[in-house]
Parts: sequence; structure tokens; C-alpha cells
Amino acid sequence: MRGAAGFDLSVRWINERSERLAVERGVLLPIGMVVDQGVMVTAYCRDAVGQVGIGYAASADLTAAGMQQAAARACEWAAISARLGLFGSLSLPSASADVLRYANRAAQQTWPREPVLRHLQAESAAMKTDDSVVNWGASALLTQRTQSTLWNGELVAEQQFGFVEMQFDVAVQHDGIVQSRSAGGRYNGVNRQGGLESLEQMIGPGLGGRLTLQAKQLAQAPNCPSGTMPLLLAPDQMMLQIHESIGHPLELDRILGDERNFAGTSFVTLDMFGSYRYGSPLLNVSFDPGVVGALASCAADDDGTPAQREMLIEDGILKRPLGAPLSQRRAAQLGFELGAVANARACGWHRPTIDRMGNINVEPGTSTEAQLIGSIERGILMRTNTSWSIDDSRNKFQFGCEWGQLIENGELTTVVRNPNYRGVSASFWRNLAAVGDAASLQVHGTPFCGKGEPGQVIRVGHAAPMCLFDGVQVFGAAS
Repeated sequence: MRGAAGFDLSVRWINERSERLAVERGVLLPIGMVVDQGVMVTAYCRDAVGQVGIGYAASADLTAAGMQQAAARACEWAAISARLGLFGSLSLPSASADVLRYANRAAQQTWPREPVLRHLQAESAAMKTDDSVVNWGASALLTQRTQSTLWNGELVAEQQFGFVEMQFDVAVQHDGIVQSRSAGGRYNGVNRQGGLESLEQMIGPGLGGRLTLQAKQLAQAPNCPSGTMPLLLAPDQMMLQIHESIGHPLELDRILGDERNFAGTSFVTLDMFGSYRYGSPLLNVSFDPGVVGALASCAADDDGTPAQREMLIEDGILKRPLGAPLSQRRAAQLGFELGAVANARACGWHRPTIDRMGNINVEPGTSTEAQLIGSIERGILMRTNTSWSIDDSRNKFQFGCEWGQLIENGELTTVVRNPNYRGVSASFWRNLAAVGDAASLQVHGTPFCGKGEPGQVIRVGHAAPMCLFDGVQVFGAAS
């Protein structure tokens, strides 16, 4: 498919099939299934006075007539945007020389439903140990996506993805106090790219029983104390910390002001790159689309830009933003040459791409878990996010966790409930005192990252080891 004379066309085709399996309070719910397919056509042009135009049109009509109609509408919008000068005199994109291909095992197989159902039912049954368990459930969302990107009719990228997104949670009541425990967080769950082999990697056998036992401990535990102390974060909470206070602040369209009216801005400014101390010298953060099993691993972004590993923060110094080529070209017009990252992403065929996180990871350090705990005289370990709040510039934040455990004289001691902490992104990472080694690193992620207008919810991955922070304000919430 080609556009009218003077227009370049990019076409993104997506076919996605999802199946949801769930057991709630011991009852198998009806199986849900969604099949979705369509194309997004993006047209580019430059008018007689050098103004660039970009236009979008999506369609679920994949007939020749439907595709041509979408192309004509995209070209029409591109011409209008050029006439209005919406994009100035930006340079236009070009196609990759080689076809980029990506596939994981789960993308090419038929999901065997019965083993997954048996696993969900077994773990759900293990949660209900007695009448103190007031709510429990287990679910799995199995998704297969095939995606192709074409430039002026030539294939640029062909990718196949398979996702396993699982949630397990239980709530226990004791003397009027209700406490919940989940795998990976009640909102995010445990998520990977892959097939059924991912089940054992994500959650070993006996998970349901362990969650119930821990929920009972929490329901009978004292409230988290308040004070300023060392904070040791487990990887499943580091996931949220990275996401909110590194990932979102580094999105270039947010820095340029595009998201101001919807998702907010960023405390980061263009002149910080290359010199700003984002964290202590122990902080190294990568954009890595090659992490095996992570939700956002890929060969190319949704515009067809080749994906490769890049350092965003190195030895604590801010190096580059999460800015796809369009935003990078806009920053260059302001005098900032920042380097492109393949993170133009969209939630589906019906949305244009915007700057989004991919796999954003804290690189492992050298401290073992025993060394991290042993170095703390009086502090606290927190696991598994349960609540979050952060301001519009992604700076001041307050996060709550499901599990807290005091550390006294280098040993884990009392379990505490309702642990929370607060900080400021611009200074929190500078208090990074120690980083766990590769043995403590875990791959987590969220399928619910929201941004944009109209809103888009996408999958992102975060790998991290345990990390120790000094001087953090910790407090207990009401029961």
C-alpha cells in the first residue's frame, strides 16, 4: 500500500488473541476470550515551504478498499498538519535496511488450557486453609500477538509475542484486622513473555499456601513504626520505584510538555542530560529490549526503529531520555542532541505511538542479600507494592507495601503490617547505599502502565536486584 505522491506511509498491523482464566473463592469463572485485529496507517509529508506533516488513521477493515481509505485519511491529516505548521521543519523518518524479526516460544504455540486451569485451581484451594481467609483467588491472562510494520509497502519488522500474566491474592481477617498478600502485587501480578515453562520460573509450587501463611502473619503483626531509617527494597517493590521515579520522569514527550494536561510533566529538564547526578555512583539504569522473559522485550519498537540496549543513567549520571526519534528530532530543534531510543509504543492498532517505557532495569551490583541485611543496624525490609502516589512532575512520592520486616543488628526480626515510605525522586536515588548482586535480581513488570490522551495501557518490564537506601522516611498506615 502506498500513499499519494509526496507522502510516505508506515503501516502497523496487529493481530492479538487473549484468553482469561480465573478462579475466585474456589469457583471457576467463565473463560473470557478477546480477538482483535487492525491497522494503523501513519502518513508523512513535507510541503512546498518545508513544513513537515504527520497524519494517522486506523481501521479494522482489512480489505483493499478499507486499507486504501485509511491511507487516504492519514494523508489528508498529514497535509493539514503541515499547513498548520504543527511539526515545523523536522527531518522525516526512513526505513531500516534489514527486516527486524522477533519471536518467543509462546507466540508460536497453541495454549494448552487444562494445565493452567489445574494450576490455578490447586493454588486457589491451597489458600483457603480456614475461616480466617475471607477472600482468595487466582487468574491468568494468556495473550498471543503478531505484529508487522511496513514502510511504503516494504516489510520493516515482523514480531510475535506471547505473554503470561498471572495474579494470586489472599485476604485474612484476625480480630477485625484484614491483611492481604499477593504474588507481585494485587495490581500487577507476576508477568513474563513466554509459555507454560514460565509458570515454574514465575511462581514455584506451594505459592498459595505461602501467601496465606504470610497474610496471617501480617494480620497478627504490629503496625509499622515511623522514623527515618535504612530501607531495603525487594525486587518486586523496586519494580514500582523504577517505574514511577525513573521511567516516567525520563519520557521525553513528558519533558517537552506534551503530557502536561493529562499525565503531567517531569522534574527532569533537557539541560540535565550528560551532567545531572540522578543517583549515587552505584546507580546504573539500562533500557534493555533483550532481557529474556521481560514484558517489553522486542526487536523493534512500534514504529519499526531497531531496538538495542542503551544506558539511561551511568554511575549515577543522567545520560539519555526515553525519547523516540520524533521527540528526539524535536529536542534537536531546541539545541539538544540526545540520541534516540526505540521506545515509540502503542497499546494496539487503534492508537498512534508515543514515548513509552520498555524494559527499564537497575543493573546489579556486588552485595549479596546477606551482606545487605547484615550491614543494617536498625532498618526495614519492604516487599510487594500495594499503593502508590506521586506528583505530576514525578518527583514527590509516597508508596505502600504489603510486607514489612524490621532489621535489627544485621538480622531480620519482627514482621510489621502496613509499611509505607516517602521521598523525593530528585534526592531519593542519591541515597542509594548498596545494590544487590545478580543472584538477587528478578524480572518483574506491569501490564497496566497508563499514559496518553486518548489513554493507552501497555506492558512494561523492570528487572532489579535488592537495593538499600539510607535515610528514608518510613511510617505505618492505619489498619
